[in-house]
Amino acid sequence: MPAYHSAFNEEPDVRTIGNTAILPVKTRIRGPAPLVADPNEPDIIDETLDLFRANSLFRNFEIKGSADRLLIILILYISDCLSKIQASRTPPNQNEAGKMLNTYAVDNFPLPGDAGFPLNAHYQAPPSRIDADQLRSYLVQVRQELSARLVERLYADGTGKPSKWWMCFTKRRFMNRSLST
Repeated sequence: MPAYHSAFNEEPDVRTIGNTAILPVKTRIRGPAPLVADPNEPDIIDETLDLFRANSLFRNFEIKGSADRLLIILILYISDCLSKIQASRTPPNQNEAGKMLNTYAVDNFPLPGDAGFPLNAHYQAPPSRIDADQLRSYLVQVRQELSARLVERLYADGTGKPSKWWMCFTKRRFMNRSLST
């Protein structure tokens, strides 16, 4: 059974930096990301949250386009977020988890082409320093929005604890990789 791929691979005229797509997002956070034209349509963040649990069961993933490369980065980021929450001595409440993940979203992280990036064989480095800065700014904004939406889903049941149906995926590693070093 193949892994689930991004529906945004079929989008025409998608801007890329290196070979990573810069896709529109629905966001409340200021930044360089283009905004989705129709706020009722799903964006890459919604797609990532929907596909995370299914795709995290796969060790192999055939990249079919630039949107898949962004999907991989975001799935690995969710996995690291869940591990951060799991590593807390006591389960954080929703506000604490939001603060923890927002801080993690803006922490320094390797980009494609950097020495610490785990999937450099599948990604092209940004062609210039300006492009690398644009990619970093975009990914910070997307990571912040993804963190906020992830926390909403983790604590949707109202118990004040993260959902066990999400936290059980801390043991699974998508493509047997992690973004954190």
